[in-house]
Amino acid sequence: MHADTLRFATAGSVDDGKSTLVGRLLYDSKSVLADQLEDVARASRTAAPDLALLTDGLRAEREQGITIDVAYRYFATPRRRFILADTPGHVQYTRNMVTGTSTADLVVILVDARKGVVEQTRRHAAIAALLRVPHVVVAVNKMDLVGYAESAFAPIADACAAYAHALGVPQVTAIPISALVGDNIVEPSASMHWYEGPTVLEHLETVQAGHDPADAQGRFPVQYVIRPGTAERPDYRGYAGQIVAGTFRVGDTVTVLPSGRTSTITGIDLLGTPVDEARAPQSVTLLVADDIDIARGDLIVPSADAPTTSRDVEATVCHVADTPLTVGRRVLIKHTARTVRARVEEIPSRLGPDDLSQRAEPGQLLANDIGRIRLRAAEPLALDAYADSRSTGSFLLIDPADGTTLAAGMALAGSPDPGRP
Repeated sequence: MHADTLRFATAGSVDDGKSTLVGRLLYDSKSVLADQLEDVARASRTAAPDLALLTDGLRAEREQGITIDVAYRYFATPRRRFILADTPGHVQYTRNMVTGTSTADLVVILVDARKGVVEQTRRHAAIAALLRVPHVVVAVNKMDLVGYAESAFAPIADACAAYAHALGVPQVTAIPISALVGDNIVEPSASMHWYEGPTVLEHLETVQAGHDPADAQGRFPVQYVIRPGTAERPDYRGYAGQIVAGTFRVGDTVTVLPSGRTSTITGIDLLGTPVDEARAPQSVTLLVADDIDIARGDLIVPSADAPTTSRDVEATVCHVADTPLTVGRRVLIKHTARTVRARVEEIPSRLGPDDLSQRAEPGQLLANDIGRIRLRAAEPLALDAYADSRSTGSFLLIDPADGTTLAAGMALAGSPDPGRP
């Protein structure tokens, strides 16, 4: 992802004005085409355009008046490009919020100024903490309905900040807004002189867009083995893929996992051109000195920063399938480009969706449940802890019978394979 691109997600309870906020943001930043505005004007039931219709694009959403699926929007300002995931707030759509938030650098949580912090607010903050989202914005909406009073905003801002910090969210920014009127969305509000912080757009344009993946430990999942066999290079054998973290240089000593064999990088091809180094998130072809067995799904890493491999996986998962996940179930684990067979050994706890507290021995996980599980894989996996790397610490559980995605997983701190059969 380009350095000046921010991925962010929105979340909020029903009628908190989340879709209106997104519509106002797109409208006031002049990111809406004329024909889109005409469509919204025709669909609106009021004299003024209903900006929520810019995001509630599904017919079912318009009929129910709620957001039920993740809607992605792409827009840009002179300062930055944005990828926005507008996610549902209902508990039965927890899996949709996890999907939209999993790759976000920032999440905007809307709170109704009249209602304050409610259960869904706590749930959204908990999911943001679970997914290691670096930045959280608490947008206290409908300030126009409480007289733009600082006394209505301050307790909500303090409560949200304290709760989010207790969950481990590193940065929380509270902004008083009115999405319907446009206060503090793109332009500063003339009705809240007591607020001296940024508008929503100003904060989105200036917040740090996550961590530079090139500064992390090197991780290169092999997606394809290239054997051109041309007359000029009859022995060419390259390993193509995307660098998901770190920097690789010609001359680096690397280890191939899960085999553990080592070699030296002798060449890096970037779009057909030899280069001395490449950084995440570039897609390249690596060449190594030794003729060792490297296949799709293997992970090439700097030898000094190699993760441990293990057949035992302990993780937090969000169950997304309608059928329950039970102990003993056979699954496939898809980690980067590698897919291996596995078995659910244990489901020790289900996490409380609003505070991440552990409820012991649930026996199974139902749709939208978040829980801790232990898996036993048929082959070793080189998983980082999700807390260290969102790219190589995440995985999917797949039904081997029909290919259905069962759960999205976040690996906990691993341990070396104990070597049992």
